[in-house]
Parts: sequence; C-alpha cells; structure tokens
Amino acid sequence: MRDHWWWRPGWRAGRRTYAFHLTFQDQPALHRLVAAYQAPLSALDGLDLIPYRWLHLTLQDVGFTDEVGDADLTAVAGVAAGRLTCAAPIRLTFTRPVIAPESLRFEVRPAGPLRALRRALRETIAGVLGHGRVPGREERWVPHVSIAYSNADGPMEPYARALGGVRSEPVTVTVRGVQLIVLERDDHLYRWATKATLPLSATVPGQRPGP
Repeated sequence: MRDHWWWRPGWRAGRRTYAFHLTFQDQPALHRLVAAYQAPLSALDGLDLIPYRWLHLTLQDVGFTDEVGDADLTAVAGVAAGRLTCAAPIRLTFTRPVIAPESLRFEVRPAGPLRALRRALRETIAGVLGHGRVPGREERWVPHVSIAYSNADGPMEPYARALGGVRSEPVTVTVRGVQLIVLERDDHLYRWATKATLPLSATVPGQRPGP
C-alpha cells in the first residue's frame, strides 16, 4: 500500500475543482454493504474509512474553480444536461472490494454504460472549453467506488485478511442522475457541494424500473 494523499498536479491545500460524479447518499442497501466491509477494517491502522455521505464514483473532472469561469461552467452543464437526456438510468452491481495500491474499492459493473457517460462528458468539455482543457486520460479508466483510502505505506495483507472474512451478498442500485460538484480534498477526505444534478431519464424499451 502507499499513501493516497499526495498532492496531484495542480492540487494544493484549499484549492477546489469542478467535477462530474455519481454520488450515493440515498442508497441504503449500498451503505449496508459498505458497513459490512468497513467493520473489520476499522480496527486496522493505515486507512481512512469513507463515510457513506461521501461515497462517490468519479466520472470526469472539469477543471479547477480558479481556471473555469462561471459562464464556461454554465455552458458545460447545459450541454452535458442536453446530452444526458438520451441516457437511461443505470443499474450498477457491487460485489466484493478489491485492494488497489492507494485504496480499497468496489470495481463497479457493468462498466460499459459508465464509460459511455464519461466519453459524453469528455466530449462536452472539449466542445465548450477546447480539447486541450479536458482533464485526465480516456484510456485505463476503471469505474470504482472506494470505501477506504490508504494513509501510509505498508503491506496489504492485513486488509486482505479483513476483507476475506466478510460474507455478504452483492448489491445492485439504480443511478438516476449525474452530479456536477465543487470538490475539495483537504483533511484526508473528499467532500463536495452539488452545483447541479443532471437526470438520466431516457426510457429503455422493456426495462423495468429498479430500486
């Protein structure tokens, strides 16, 4: 394991960024699953457990708040909202967390609809701000929801043993919107304020509404 909280390029204490996330405040079944896996981790050093309120799936960064003006942000949000009216709610399944070098996380399935959402958002940002201002890279993106971040360098075996002792059934949730947020990463925690929720409201023929 290695410490997750190093400063990525451009980040510093107090700086904020705009981003598109999926958030899970109103998903009690997912919260229960997270609780089952966090319980044995709570006795171990080296981790920052993520409160349910701040569970998230990062889709796409937009840009730092001191570099993206209000008019540009409004334009990005408007174009994205128009594009996402063609997207249907997504049913996501969470099975067992895996261990990455900096986090313990669910790698969410199916990945295909999430990658399509990310592409649409990246194309939106490129169309409004220019191709050179789209943060991050398209390739190697793995949609995931972390339940804990590593705050130190050390072995992963204690965490693997703790997770391996949990027996819990997979959970499927339905996501009906994408959040445009203002994000901070101070104090070993990602926190945000929501600027807008962009609905995923298209109807898929033959698909029944999910929970």
